[in-house]
Amino acid sequence: MRPTRTLLAVLAGAWFFSIPAFGAESGPIRIGLTCPFTGGSAPMGESLRNAVRMAVEEINWKGGVLGRQIELVERDDEANPDKGRAIAEELIGKAKVAATIGSCNTGVVLKGMDLYQKAKVPLLVPVATGVAITRTYSKEPEHYIFRTSANDEIQAQMVAREAVERRNFRKVALLHDTTAYGEQGKDFLLAELVKYGVKPVSVSAFPLGVADLTAALDKARKAGAEVILTYTVGPELAVIANGRARLGWKAPLIGSWPLSWANFLNVAKGNAEGASMPQTFIEEPVNSRRTEFIVTYLGKNNLKRISSAVSAAQGYDTMLLLAAAIRQAGSTAGPKIRAALENLEDRVPGVVTTYERPFTAQDHEAITDNMVVMGEVRRGLVLFAHKDDEKAAIVGRKRQADEMPRAVSITANE
Repeated sequence: MRPTRTLLAVLAGAWFFSIPAFGAESGPIRIGLTCPFTGGSAPMGESLRNAVRMAVEEINWKGGVLGRQIELVERDDEANPDKGRAIAEELIGKAKVAATIGSCNTGVVLKGMDLYQKAKVPLLVPVATGVAITRTYSKEPEHYIFRTSANDEIQAQMVAREAVERRNFRKVALLHDTTAYGEQGKDFLLAELVKYGVKPVSVSAFPLGVADLTAALDKARKAGAEVILTYTVGPELAVIANGRARLGWKAPLIGSWPLSWANFLNVAKGNAEGASMPQTFIEEPVNSRRTEFIVTYLGKNNLKRISSAVSAAQGYDTMLLLAAAIRQAGSTAGPKIRAALENLEDRVPGVVTTYERPFTAQDHEAITDNMVVMGEVRRGLVLFAHKDDEKAAIVGRKRQADEMPRAVSITANE
């Protein structure tokens, strides 16, 4: 039986409408993912990568975004600013990503973020905490750098508040590394301590890779320090904790969030007990959303604990926010994604929080200080330091409006 003219016309029409319109976007949506997957900062990068992959798998299983699958273009920047910049050039140029998630290190982000700004490709920073990351271009009409982690200003405020206001220490020692991260953290901590009328009895700086800090610790102990404040990363934090133990010194450690990293906890072991740090996410099943995330993450990666739970949670949420923005924009064009991020219409249920308009045109920081809690190492695990924070986490804390970011300048060395 020969097909009728009507049937042929219907088939032809169906064939025509199945072909993408001329110039329409098609194929997978490529998203860059860059962080250190090797070296001393690897707990951040590995945790981030695992969580972003998990979010992408969920998004693609539900049909992707705009009818297209998400494809990750993953690169190991090794926490090296120069390599990070080369990767940024590749992702923007050859790979033609719609946006990039990364990096984990302040110096790496600072070294390459001008490329994203010039190319009008959104860069979403889920881990690095340097304040200049979002403030450098905050006065520009179009600003393409966004962050979903607690910046160093917030963390320094919390460290100083915990040490002086909550625990009543007045004689403090400060140990920090000489990277952009450590130097900036030191500056913010000193500024916060001044507000309490406290001047450190000892301040010591050291390069990454240092093997022994006994002399600096002994200097602080002899100066009468009651507490050690830190601004560095996991391996060096273990050097501090183990050096303190060799001296038989019981002064507590309070510092920035790397005190929660696995490469601090696993190396310092019992010497890490009692260390306190700011956290946006504690790996405890306090509500159904967090329980689902933790169980799924651990199961997929055959782990008992997440190496860097904060990196994982923030990375997972960042991918969800980016997908929501692309969906709202109806496009993978950078300016349209940026505009959507600055005015997200849908609520995005993440694991750090449920995001409701996390960004504005003036403020590209998704995390405000009321959303951050203090964690504490107990029995080798990072748990809630204070019961009131644990209770609040059951419901979750939402972003609060704050002032427009200030312009800040900082070097890009790390």
